[in-house]
Amino acid sequence: MKHIAIGILGAAALGFTASAASAGTLDTVKQKGFIQCGVSTGLAGFSAPDDKGEWQGIDADFCRAVAAAVFGDGTKVKFTPLSAKERFTALQSGEVDILSRNTTWTINRDTALGLNFVGTTYYDGQGFMINAKKLPGVNSALQLSGAAVCVQSGTTTELNLADYFKSNKMEYNPVVFEKLEEVNAAYDAGRCDVYTTDQSGLYGIRLTLGSPADHVVLPEIISKEPLGPAVRQGDDQWYHIVKWTYFALLDAEELGITKANVDEMKNSDNPEIKRVLGMEADTKIGTDLGVSNDWVVNIVKAVGNYGEMFERNVGSGSPLKIARGINALWTKGGLQYAPPIR
Repeated sequence: MKHIAIGILGAAALGFTASAASAGTLDTVKQKGFIQCGVSTGLAGFSAPDDKGEWQGIDADFCRAVAAAVFGDGTKVKFTPLSAKERFTALQSGEVDILSRNTTWTINRDTALGLNFVGTTYYDGQGFMINAKKLPGVNSALQLSGAAVCVQSGTTTELNLADYFKSNKMEYNPVVFEKLEEVNAAYDAGRCDVYTTDQSGLYGIRLTLGSPADHVVLPEIISKEPLGPAVRQGDDQWYHIVKWTYFALLDAEELGITKANVDEMKNSDNPEIKRVLGMEADTKIGTDLGVSNDWVVNIVKAVGNYGEMFERNVGSGSPLKIARGINALWTKGGLQYAPPIR
């Protein structure tokens, strides 16, 4: 009976998802006049409100980029903070139009949950952070056997943690909380020895602790965590708009199109730049997508290109100072690669 009930609930959830998608997200968004974006409850560099209550971060900026593509105005977006437990239901039910919330792309989420991931806006991996003053001499995760580990429930982080300790024949005591704020507070209060989450998140969380300099992120990366936005299955037009917004950010960086020079670049003689910026004669690229032909111009004016978005939020221009690493363009040895806009 338990398996039957689960099957019925799963079918009902997917049926509701299909119904929400069949309404046509683009039409719904245009009627509302804004995009509803699901974000974290507060993760520095990805999605967190600043001291004025304005949402900042890569994930927040991505939603602004989609709003710019659809409306020509990156401000036409509203943000819904979601816990790890709430995020998928909020997207499935139509409460949000996009989930842009440091979420790992996995097969289960891409299939059984009825979601479509549009790309990887940040290639990450799970790591560990410790208070070096309390654990002197520990410089590797392989020295953590018997440790109490703070982790957020309902995440791939929790599952990877179990796999890592089991595969290395180590014991650990999980200290589990549903909300990110609860995990942060417990670790800062010394209720656990170790904090585990995506390594990018650890750098952001460290800045919020009482004594940031006491805490060290260990070198081990124990998983692949491709983080990216997701939409509901069953609405190809909306999926294409969101996916090609991501690709446009990458193509703009590759072509040297920036927030400062985008208007000047519209006069370029380079045929690829003219095509991307909607200046090619008789172009229908934007209208075929369901937006205006200057959609990439609008995106770049709103948030810059991918590189600008990265550096401003998590890179050299941010408190996190994270190197581009594998998030560099493919032309610079990284993994970020976009199909051509043509």
